[in-house]
Amino acid sequence: MVKESRVDVLIIGAGPCGLMCANALAGAGVDFRIIDNRPVGVSAGQADGIQPRTIEVLQSYGLAEPLLKDGAQMHLCAFYNPGPGGGIERTGRTADVTAPSARYPFKITIAQASIEALFVDSLKSQGISVDRPMVPSSLEISEDPKELLDPSSYPVKVVLDHISDTTPEQEIVHAKFVLGSDGAHSWVRKTLGFSMDGEQTDYIWGVIDFIPDTDFPDIRNRAAIHSSNGSCMIIPREGDKVRFYLQMSDKDVMDPETGRIDKQKVTPENLINTARKTFYPYIVNEPKEVDWCSIYIIGQRVASKFSKHERVFIGGDACHTHSPKAGQGMNASMNDAHNLAWKLAQVLRGRADISLLKTYELERQKYAQDLIDFDREFSALFSGKPRTSENQEGVTHEQFLRAFQASGGFSSGIGVHYMPSAIVDTIHQGCAPNIIVGQRMLPQIFVRAADARPVEIQDMLPADTRFKLLLFVGLLTSEQLMNVRRLAEQLQLPTSFLQKYDYPAQGNVQSMFDIISITAGHKDDVNFLDLPPTFRTHWSKVLIDDTDVTGRLGGGAYPRFGIDETEITMVVVRPDGYVGMIAPSTALESMDKYFGSFMIGKTLNPVE
Repeated sequence: MVKESRVDVLIIGAGPCGLMCANALAGAGVDFRIIDNRPVGVSAGQADGIQPRTIEVLQSYGLAEPLLKDGAQMHLCAFYNPGPGGGIERTGRTADVTAPSARYPFKITIAQASIEALFVDSLKSQGISVDRPMVPSSLEISEDPKELLDPSSYPVKVVLDHISDTTPEQEIVHAKFVLGSDGAHSWVRKTLGFSMDGEQTDYIWGVIDFIPDTDFPDIRNRAAIHSSNGSCMIIPREGDKVRFYLQMSDKDVMDPETGRIDKQKVTPENLINTARKTFYPYIVNEPKEVDWCSIYIIGQRVASKFSKHERVFIGGDACHTHSPKAGQGMNASMNDAHNLAWKLAQVLRGRADISLLKTYELERQKYAQDLIDFDREFSALFSGKPRTSENQEGVTHEQFLRAFQASGGFSSGIGVHYMPSAIVDTIHQGCAPNIIVGQRMLPQIFVRAADARPVEIQDMLPADTRFKLLLFVGLLTSEQLMNVRRLAEQLQLPTSFLQKYDYPAQGNVQSMFDIISITAGHKDDVNFLDLPPTFRTHWSKVLIDDTDVTGRLGGGAYPRFGIDETEITMVVVRPDGYVGMIAPSTALESMDKYFGSFMIGKTLNPVE
């Protein structure tokens, strides 16, 4: 008998995207399975860069600490160009992360295996493991519109093959939703018939992870080298390791007979020899140790669709590929999963309408396309010949530096900006002009009213599927306190969004809203008990926009955000940390409309 099973979410592929999604769903108490075709995860090589925004996201799951401790950090980027003596010379240095609002103003580099291990260990602590080695052999989606719109139905049927040395076993899985996070050669994408649109470039790059022996002064910084003999990007790695991305010429790697890349030519010796030519007059000796090496041709493509019927989704390399040097691949993949997981959880709980899932493709496909456009420009500048006295058409240091700095918001992940949709409403943007609706909530230190402890607001926005309501209640004069109490009374009315949609916590399923009140004024003058109970659900949830006792941390948020301290301003932060809506306290109907556009009211929910 073929085994049959049911599951709410089946994740196919346990790379960074699949594991990120699994970890988020586990935290939300969702019933899921994750499978992978490899007997074990990656051991060496692959992706290695974690951008500032991704560090913030991992922190929101409580997973950033080991990376901050064990990874290498890139704070500086050095630039080298052809000098007058035929070799290279340093033409400048700049901060590696140029986005001014980055909470972590650096990038972390660490092996993909370490990042995957972080998720695997987190899942293991919850009694969950990856089913491996398993491969899907068929996938069918119901065409019945009624079934597709019913979130309690199981319209996806996947046949899985357990790969084993003995007799292979088959299993039929009926799933409500499927995520195909199965890499650049995605079986799920091909089965759905989605195309990858874009282009393959002519740029061939080698990559090598090793412990170097060199007199090059910026070996522990990120460095972009443009030489007359090709380009190189240096990425410092954890421990003493370094990664080189090296531009290769056709003759270095092509088989002259077939015109195809000859993998036999991709040896550590060949890559180091290429580096020696690029680094002249600096010396690159035989490496002390080589960890991994490979080769790739830059391809820049985005999938034509990210979802079929909002039932089968693709994420990560399955839906976008780009050059590794901009350090985006793994970051984009993990953030795809971060965007999708909370939406799946709320739909499966019956709290959000299934139409919410349309925003995954809407938000992430546009981001992937923007990423490809950025990558195309960056790769062309990086792979282009440098300007020299003989080559006046080449790329100048100034050109490259301008592009590097202009793209800082994008490459760091800090500037990701989701467009208006059911979950991004900009109607009252003017209430807090510097908290951009559709971007992530800015980091800011406040002081806790109860005990004067400084807290980072992002640490109060964990990725726990809840919407956070930041209530900037202003300066608590007696008149303002009357306004605050009136607002609390309005929010207690059965018609208010807070009553209609605030599902209580049940077991390991979180409530819908978390309210955090933020006052203006001085810590000595604020009594948090003056606030009505609705706005102080716990003593730790009332903050003051003031400095801590040392005078060094916090303060200045109201003017920084452009918020009027004589008004009451509400900021809705989505479960993924992005600002969904801002409204004045006088526009509660806007808030009702916002949540009503994608949520299911409690009264309409059938009693189980």
